[in-house]
Amino acid sequence: MYGYEEWLEFQRMAGEEFGRRVRRITDWTAPTPDDDWDVRALVAHVTEEQQWVGPLLDGRSLAQARLVVEPLGDDLVSEWERHHERASQAWRAHDERQHVQLSSDTVTALAYLTEQVSDVAIHTWDLARAIGDDERLHDDLVEAVWTVFAPQRETLQASGLYGAPITVPEDAPLQFQLLALTGRNPA
Repeated sequence: MYGYEEWLEFQRMAGEEFGRRVRRITDWTAPTPDDDWDVRALVAHVTEEQQWVGPLLDGRSLAQARLVVEPLGDDLVSEWERHHERASQAWRAHDERQHVQLSSDTVTALAYLTEQVSDVAIHTWDLARAIGDDERLHDDLVEAVWTVFAPQRETLQASGLYGAPITVPEDAPLQFQLLALTGRNPA
């Protein structure tokens, strides 16, 4: 099990990986592995979630957090960089044991951090696939996210956030296993 400091490092790592792909986008209307989103919608989604970090860690409910965040501007590269940096500062300024009210549950800041890092990591692969960029994620990041998703194997699809798992060989690289677990075809 990783501690808060390690997850802060994974948060930095995931943000760098996602930001690197965001800066390489040339076609904002390109489709993503999620049929509901194009590249612009995917980047907006991940950026908006970064906006909520500070307000949620400050004790606001998700409904209250949504009221205080600013609408995103047209320059999503700058928006990503600005809001990811604000989220990073908020994570570093708060205690891992404090409670955060999410849409369906109240969790510790550490649990929220692991959820955020995992979401950014998976969406980094989505973005890389959509723009034809290097799809490989940092091995340490993949291992950390695996520790979050593997125990939830039975509930991931039921959550509605991920598609049905895809079968990959048992000896497939861990990144392939992780993506397959979230309904993504890594092949």
